[in-house]
Parts: sequence; structure tokens; C-alpha cells
Amino acid sequence: MIATLLSVLVSNEGGAPTYQSHHWLLPETAEIIYGGISSVLVIGALIKFVGPMAKKALSDRTAKIQNEIDSARDAKANAEQEASQIRTALGDISSERARVLADADKQAAALLSEGRARVAAEMADLEAKANADIANASSRVNDELRSEITRLSSIAIERVVTQSLDDKARQDLIEGFITNVGSAR
Repeated sequence: MIATLLSVLVSNEGGAPTYQSHHWLLPETAEIIYGGISSVLVIGALIKFVGPMAKKALSDRTAKIQNEIDSARDAKANAEQEASQIRTALGDISSERARVLADADKQAAALLSEGRARVAAEMADLEAKANADIANASSRVNDELRSEITRLSSIAIERVVTQSLDDKARQDLIEGFITNVGSAR
């Protein structure tokens, strides 16, 4: 090929090189032979070295897709099973709700009666304590009132006696006291 190329360059010294082959569509016979052999070698090497890798990659991809299909099938079966459980539970929900509401009503009634009883007991205790406080305050006020009345009456008696007694009556009272005290001994 190099020889033909050199011969073409040498023979055409004057201008642009011209290439001619024995046929306008087919290349030279040597090129067909060497190109065919090299193509067979390259294709053989690709089949021998790249073929197993491609086959492994395709089988791995197939296995991965199959695993995804299997997991999707399992997920669908699980979802259908859960859906059937939910459907059966829906029937139980109304009875469960009625039971829970009945329990809540019972608990509310019990709490209400317990609360009323506790409030009544607390009210009775508070009334008893209030009555005791009122009685204590009343006796204390009565005692304070008596002591104040006694104090004020003694002051009033002293003033009345002092103002109503003249000197002669006072002298007679003192002498009478002395004679009573003297005779009593």
C-alpha cells in the first residue's frame, strides 16, 4: 500500500495526486484480505473478552429486574392483606367506638357522682368550721363587749358618784365605811 502510494506520488509529479484502483467500488485485493483478517481478529477479541462481560452485565440486569418484580409482587400481596384487615377492622370500629363511648359515659358519671360527694363533704366541713369560727368570734366579741361595758360603767359610775355627792355626803360615806370596818374587826 505504501509502495502504491509512493508510485502514485512519483508518477504524478506535476500537480495533485490521482488515485486509481482496479474497480470504482471495490478496494484493492490486498486491502480486502488485510482488512478482513484484522476485522476478524478485532471481532474475535471483542467476542472473547467483552462478550462475557456484556453477558454478565445483562444477566445481572435481568436478575435485578426480576428481584424488583418479586419485591413489587410481595409488596402488592402485603398491601392487599393489610387492605383486607382494614376492611374487616372498619366493621369493628363502630362497635369499638360505641364501647369506648359507653365506657367514657360510665367514667364520667362515676367522676361526677364522686365529685358531688366530695364537694358535699367539703361543704359540710366548711360549714362546721364556719359555725365554730362564728361561735368563737361571738364569744370573743361578747367577752370584749362585757369588759368594755364594765370599764365604761365604772368610769360612768365614778363620774356620777363624784358629781352627785357633795362634800357632806362624801364625809358621811367615809365615816360610815370606817365604822363598818372598825366594827367588823
